[in-house]
Amino acid sequence: MKLRKLISMACAGTAMSVGSMSVQAADVVIGVPNWPSVLATAHVLKVAMEENLGLEVELQNGTNPVVFEAMDTGAMHVHPEVWLPNQTNLNNKFVQEKQTVRMNPNGVAGDQAMCVTKGTAERTGISDLSDLTDPEMAKNFDTDGDGKGEIWIGAAGWASTNVEKVRAKSYGYDQTMSLKEMDETLALAEVDNAVAQDKDIVFFCYTPHHMFALHELVILKEPAYDEAKWNVIQPTDDPEWLEKSDAAVAWNTARLHIHYAASLETDQPEAAAMLANVNLDTSVVSAMTFALVVEKQDPAEFAAKWVAENGDIVDGWLQ
Repeated sequence: MKLRKLISMACAGTAMSVGSMSVQAADVVIGVPNWPSVLATAHVLKVAMEENLGLEVELQNGTNPVVFEAMDTGAMHVHPEVWLPNQTNLNNKFVQEKQTVRMNPNGVAGDQAMCVTKGTAERTGISDLSDLTDPEMAKNFDTDGDGKGEIWIGAAGWASTNVEKVRAKSYGYDQTMSLKEMDETLALAEVDNAVAQDKDIVFFCYTPHHMFALHELVILKEPAYDEAKWNVIQPTDDPEWLEKSDAAVAWNTARLHIHYAASLETDQPEAAAMLANVNLDTSVVSAMTFALVVEKQDPAEFAAKWVAENGDIVDGWLQ
């Protein structure tokens, strides 16, 4: 099915008729991909716009490519957390080339790497990501008896998951480790269980994230990021992306930016102005995520409370 048809189906229902009564579409539609921090930010933006600008704001699930395509057509208006360089291809296409999407310049700093628990590091002696290329080391992470270890590289649909496939190939541990793609909730439950049962585990980790507040984690060492050695192509850009890519160095520091449809500057200029001014930091986003995931707070209730308690911050977005 064509991507634009999928977008149309996903966005159907923003305006509908009930009998003879027409229900208007939301003023602003925020796209919400599938990781915790973006959910928290999306709800905070929703409450801030509704309470301060009097707008009707709707949240809709969508992958990164779907949200960008929808911002391009006006079916959605906001992506609350675009990771760069992960989504560089989409940023280049819609922000720089087509200029149908705007990027808030105030990025939240983020890091991406591979982690083990402190107990895993002490039991196995692993310290470097390249240690996983040793079949004997890899066996420490073999849970199904097939002779290869397992490593969670992210969820399906994440750009970082594709990058981790490239990195595994580049380092060579794709030969000794099975690369697991699975929902983050399930993957983190495996981390919780490994800690509780003193079992060895290795997995993709990133900040801002609540996992660092829950467990003592060790980031595996790598050669420093080198732009000349980071050649990453995404599947949307080339069917031979994996074969043509290479990245045997650490990730560069990421920046997390709000993106919004350029059409908002005409249709909802106050919303566009606010979205251009939002400024958060790593500790704030991590605390938001902790509240939703660990404390199990309802996202809508948390957002309402956060906006009420952080009036000075929100006021700064509205200036």
